[in-house]
Amino acid sequence: MDHQTTDPAAPAPSAPIKVLLADDQALLRSAFKVLVDSEPDMEVVGEAGDGAQAYELARRTRADVVLMDIRMPGTDGLAATRMISADPELAGVRVVMLTTFEVDEYVAAALRAGASGFLGKGAEPEELLNAIRVAAAGDALLSPAATKGLIATFLAQGGGAGPDPSGAPAGGHAQRLAALTVREREVLVHVAAGLPNDGIAARLQVSPLTVKTHVNRAMAKLGARDRAQLVVIAYESGLVRPRTD
Repeated sequence: MDHQTTDPAAPAPSAPIKVLLADDQALLRSAFKVLVDSEPDMEVVGEAGDGAQAYELARRTRADVVLMDIRMPGTDGLAATRMISADPELAGVRVVMLTTFEVDEYVAAALRAGASGFLGKGAEPEELLNAIRVAAAGDALLSPAATKGLIATFLAQGGGAGPDPSGAPAGGHAQRLAALTVREREVLVHVAAGLPNDGIAARLQVSPLTVKTHVNRAMAKLGARDRAQLVVIAYESGLVRPRTD
């Protein structure tokens, strides 16, 4: 009788990324579900037609990533994202906002609410799948266009007019920046410019792992959930000034 053996040195297969779809258009949710479920490393664990349902399903399923439409009837995507961000039990949930137009008036508000980034509804399938993986890894999904829109919004609002993403008064950012080392501040400036770890490493002539360590320490000291909130903090604290040209 043959016996199957397994290699004890082989890495255990990682669990698939749990994805929650929140959009009031059932047809769009169906299309996203087919796409996501076709990938071996991710699965759809729930579908919501409004923000309140999205929040409840996030609690029930402990999804890793929520694809959240900004505009939904009743409780919209912004409100639902705030609810998720404010719930300590959902600290590991990442929200990617779905927008009809990638750059609109909701950019800054969504980031302050706790979103990890944006994705246009007209994005290519591979862009959507990549966005899910990027968000699940804890990285910010801020394209150059979205970052440009964020900066423009800050200019229109006169800079740090909004609340701290972690819930503290906006003025608390500047005080907490004092806890950062010189190198952590330098890394934060590059993060705010939209550079990935590899790009920052090349600029500073250090390893990507070193950059990742600095980023993680800055997030911990500033109470940021992810890199997207670091961008908000960098601008609202005055560490980085939007260019006017």
